[in-house]
Amino acid sequence: MPITATKTREDIRLSVGRLIGAVKLIEADASGSTTTFLTDDLAIAAADDFNGKWLIFTSGQANIDGSIRQVTDSSVSSNRVTLTFYPALSNAPNDGATAEMWDQTFDPAHVHSYIQQSILDVSGRVFDPTEDISLHTDSSTARFDIPTTFEMLNAVQLRTYIQSIQVHDCDSEFDETSADSDFVDSLDDEDKKQGSYSLKITSLAGNSAGDFLTDSISSVDLSKYTHIEGWVKSTVTLSAADYKIHLDSGTVLADGSDLESLDVPAVASTDTWTFFRIALSSPEADTAIISIGIEMDQDKAAHVVWFDDIRAVNNDTAQWEDLSRHLWHIDKEARDLILTNDGVCASGYYLMKLKGGDLPLLLDSDTDTNEVPDSYLIYRAAGLALLPQIDERDRQRAQIYLGLAEREAQKMPMLVNARFVT
Repeated sequence: MPITATKTREDIRLSVGRLIGAVKLIEADASGSTTTFLTDDLAIAAADDFNGKWLIFTSGQANIDGSIRQVTDSSVSSNRVTLTFYPALSNAPNDGATAEMWDQTFDPAHVHSYIQQSILDVSGRVFDPTEDISLHTDSSTARFDIPTTFEMLNAVQLRTYIQSIQVHDCDSEFDETSADSDFVDSLDDEDKKQGSYSLKITSLAGNSAGDFLTDSISSVDLSKYTHIEGWVKSTVTLSAADYKIHLDSGTVLADGSDLESLDVPAVASTDTWTFFRIALSSPEADTAIISIGIEMDQDKAAHVVWFDDIRAVNNDTAQWEDLSRHLWHIDKEARDLILTNDGVCASGYYLMKLKGGDLPLLLDSDTDTNEVPDSYLIYRAAGLALLPQIDERDRQRAQIYLGLAEREAQKMPMLVNARFVT
């Protein structure tokens, strides 16, 4: 996994340019036009000295950062150089704007392509470390969708212990506040995730945003907990915050005054249970919670939603254990994690952590941050940039830099227990 990747594409490009001796930083000393850049940084120059060079703008006026232009004419007056470029920019570079000026034989667009190629050359050999805790076992489910952030898995872990407290088991109806006739709850003893029932809320066509239900609970002190966890399922897709969970030391009012008003995360798949985790906003004040409420914050038309096993946990106390590798495998075609029969039994009812990696990001903009070792990428891109040059010395330098890049690549850690997702 990468441990020395911190630079943006702009940083990488500039390092490449300096390594091959092809770039100079310049700053505008007066406002130019959409086709001119005025600078005092090139004072020891004669007319036409900079014709054919490349400019890539790095600051100064909106919509010009990252723009690449070629100098078509250059003139000098009173030690100020005027660089005329083509095509025109959408806005004129102002006084103080900055740019990189590249030698004619090193088009910055080509340097960008060398950077991309260098990343592609080690894709599958180095990965951006990724972890995910969005999945939860239930003693029966064997197939889980692998999040799109993974291209490789090397461990599946189960949270075998965490300090927790039940807030509501959803085995009883919410009957503290009279329900709106269009927003009613009942218990479902067939479709559930834990315990004897789940809470089923039927929202009829006459519903409206702001409908809610509450239930009184025995006083619980949540001040030492960090998150609320639970399950949600819906017959319609839900965006984040379409539903809210409210907690209070008095009867929940769902009017903004409750101690906690927590946005239920999005539910992307209908009729599928989704495990959720929501950080408490002010746990230090949650010392005597006696009421819980569920609010439909956005009008979702007629639908049904279920909740189950709502509890508070202290994230800092979690203990994880590896699920033995012979108990799981990957269905590459479906991008699914599959538990064997023994794996389903062993996994029980635990939060699952996937550990692995994603392919390194291709750097499409100057602000994108590199995810492979910086030294490898700089040497490799510099070598590729010099390789096509006519000068034999440049080609010799290219081989040196490509050799240094390969040396850096050899330092990349070996993949351990990697299973590829696709």
